[in-house]
Amino acid sequence: MSPPVAAERTVVQDDSAPFSSKQLSKDFPGAVPPGCLDQPTPTLPTQSLLVNLDLDAFMAQNWDYSKDFEKMDKARRAANYIAAAMIFLKDNVEMKEQLSPDHIKNRLLGHWGTCPTITFIYSHCNLLIRKHDLDMFLVLGPGHGAPGLLANLYLEGTLAKFDDKYNWSVEGLYNLIKGFSWPGGFPSHVNAETPGAIHEGGELGYALAVSFGAIMDNPDTIVTCIVGDGEAETGPTATAWHSYKYIDPKRDGAVIPILNCNGYKIAETTVCGTMSDIELVTLFSGYGYQVRVVDKMDKFDIDMAASMEWAYKEICKIQKAARDGKPLVKPRWPMIILRSPKGWTGPREVHGKQIEGTWRSHQVPLPAVKKDKEELDALQKWLLSYKPDELFKSGTPIQDVMDAFPHPGRMMGRNKKTYAAYKPLSLPNYRTFMFEHSSATKDDWQSCTKTGGQYLKAVVEANRQTFRIFSPDELSSNKLDAVLEKTDRSFQWDPFTRGGGQVLEVLSEHQCQGWMQGYTLTGRVGLFPSYESFLPIVTTMIIQYAKFQKMASETRWRREVGSLNYIESSTLWRQEHNGYSHQNPSLIDTLINLKSKLIRIYLPPDANCLVSTLNHCLTSKNYINLIVSSKQPMPVFLSREEAIRHCAAGASVWKQFSSDEGRSPDVVLVGCGNEVTFEVVAAARMLQKDLPNIKVRVVNVTDLMILSATGGHPHSLSDEEFQALFTKTAPIIVNFHGYPSVIHALLFDRPTVSDRLTVNGYREEGTTTTPFKMLTANGCDRFHLAIDALRAVIRHGREEVYNDAHLLMSEYRMRLRAHDKYILEHGDDPKEMMEIPSL
Repeated sequence: MSPPVAAERTVVQDDSAPFSSKQLSKDFPGAVPPGCLDQPTPTLPTQSLLVNLDLDAFMAQNWDYSKDFEKMDKARRAANYIAAAMIFLKDNVEMKEQLSPDHIKNRLLGHWGTCPTITFIYSHCNLLIRKHDLDMFLVLGPGHGAPGLLANLYLEGTLAKFDDKYNWSVEGLYNLIKGFSWPGGFPSHVNAETPGAIHEGGELGYALAVSFGAIMDNPDTIVTCIVGDGEAETGPTATAWHSYKYIDPKRDGAVIPILNCNGYKIAETTVCGTMSDIELVTLFSGYGYQVRVVDKMDKFDIDMAASMEWAYKEICKIQKAARDGKPLVKPRWPMIILRSPKGWTGPREVHGKQIEGTWRSHQVPLPAVKKDKEELDALQKWLLSYKPDELFKSGTPIQDVMDAFPHPGRMMGRNKKTYAAYKPLSLPNYRTFMFEHSSATKDDWQSCTKTGGQYLKAVVEANRQTFRIFSPDELSSNKLDAVLEKTDRSFQWDPFTRGGGQVLEVLSEHQCQGWMQGYTLTGRVGLFPSYESFLPIVTTMIIQYAKFQKMASETRWRREVGSLNYIESSTLWRQEHNGYSHQNPSLIDTLINLKSKLIRIYLPPDANCLVSTLNHCLTSKNYINLIVSSKQPMPVFLSREEAIRHCAAGASVWKQFSSDEGRSPDVVLVGCGNEVTFEVVAAARMLQKDLPNIKVRVVNVTDLMILSATGGHPHSLSDEEFQALFTKTAPIIVNFHGYPSVIHALLFDRPTVSDRLTVNGYREEGTTTTPFKMLTANGCDRFHLAIDALRAVIRHGREEVYNDAHLLMSEYRMRLRAHDKYILEHGDDPKEMMEIPSL
């Protein structure tokens, strides 16, 4: 029986069709997905997906490459020698003596398996740079292959440029080899101390997205990105292959992705390693690439040189068409799959087991070398196989090795885009986007993010080449879509957004994060707005970036970069319609534990404060800025000038909502976050009305990190400043946007606070319910706050109000029960719960 055959999909385009092609527009895309109509689709050569190149013809046209290959081979031998020596040797770095156990490091750290291929690719990048004078640098996905990269940086003189202790000498070579994975030397993975690096190499999955971020608005830059076949198994990498669909060949540069298929991870075969050429090529052709497989070991240099030249010419062809006003539709960008043996050029067999070409070469292929004579002899033979005496003269590379590298201005490790490219934004006068007067009147309420969107619209217009917004399909939902009045989304495969805008939306937080990191570390500024509940998806990426920035700040030749800027909106308190899964403020918890000098967390209470905070964050450098803000209409609590002063201070007493302007309070009510501050103000008003002989001070905290103990953060309040806001003795009731443990942690070392502190916040109580029920379920509503305040006042000595307080607490509990009954009957909150009580 024959298998069923899928019916061909047909598209009707006559005038009688309900969705005629003549009607199609950005606002009316029709019945089929955009991109399916009215545009030619490149033919996918299903019979011959593999890109075939005539290597003999290539060499006939480039006969002089033979001399280049000889010099490149010497440079690779030198680099592989240094890389291997870095893993094993603490002495005898020139191998002038017979190797002995005393020359071996006590702790063998490093990853050899990927190093020879890194060196091979590095040499061919250099060849392409020299032939075409290219602006190129390398992003290394297998960051554990640091020895391979560092060895090349030594040979080209870049390490010495940035640190003279690695100069071309026996001492410089000794410092590099002994110092690797040794206290005071380079770590085992690529990090910010590595020249040319814009990617923390410790966690796999992000190199490709970072590479694409780096070429955005860099039209003349090419990034070669090595993706290991282990890294290719990660989810973020799987999505990142789609990045070219968001690259505008007119205004952006290009990436040459090289998938290094060596077949093994730490102790197992890789997925890509089990796939045939045609299976891999079919996969990546589906992604939209032209694929060239490099695997001819007998002509490896010729094969790779021809493939890199082909990739460069394909890039030029695509870019020229776009820049001449005739862009190709769905251009197929080039990529290379490089099949090379893992641990190539290392020991082939030890103890009767294969090493080269297997997982055994992944890390330290001779782990017992200090005690095992067979392994020591194998290391001696291995290192001498590179003939280091022919390649170095007293630690200085011979001229042929030096000739394999470009001139200093084009060396990949010295590309200024990777360490000294920051350009401050040209920002509008933010004051003009703020409301002059405060107002709690319902008709005057404003959406914070909608107001912020108006400011960002002007930022977009003034910074066409240096500012982008990366969003997981949530820009409009988060009410920041005013920016689309001045720019468009950039999705090149959609005919309606092919113009090359400054907004990139893709439903992958990993992709947005990687793009923004690459964009930021090459000198520009990005913004990442997201639903609060889903931004924690990139928590580990943010942690890795923070580690990179921490080391960058301690590396003297690294220049400043713009900050990473996040806006969390659609927050948990107004996710009552989406439910429990959309209620997650945990990113705050992660950030407060990172290096304090890098972290800034802001919870602006109204629209004016958000605009002021945005302006501050976009001018800041080297930070990770998190802004948590509501998209729903809220009171404008502070006038323009009040908001500016409040944001500069980080916190202040709100006299207009306090008893007697906040003087000598019996209790301090503190709001930190939009909705919770609204409830603090409501609770204060209730108490002032219901029990006027209790004096209430209202404090709002917009800069969360001011709460940490003196010296715990650059923004920490001194003890005197803290007491001026929160008093020395009055009970403090904090209503916090996120988990209460955050406030407890920040205030733990504050003297005389713990015994008078009550913290309310999100306690993992949530579902699909009403907005006010979300607050009551977590004890963050006005009634619970008022009850807490009354209890605290009595506990701190105001026993004379006990009777009145007891009656009020009973009334407030009764009103909570009445609210529960009301929402079950009506499905919504009573109107008065969305208002601030009047006095």
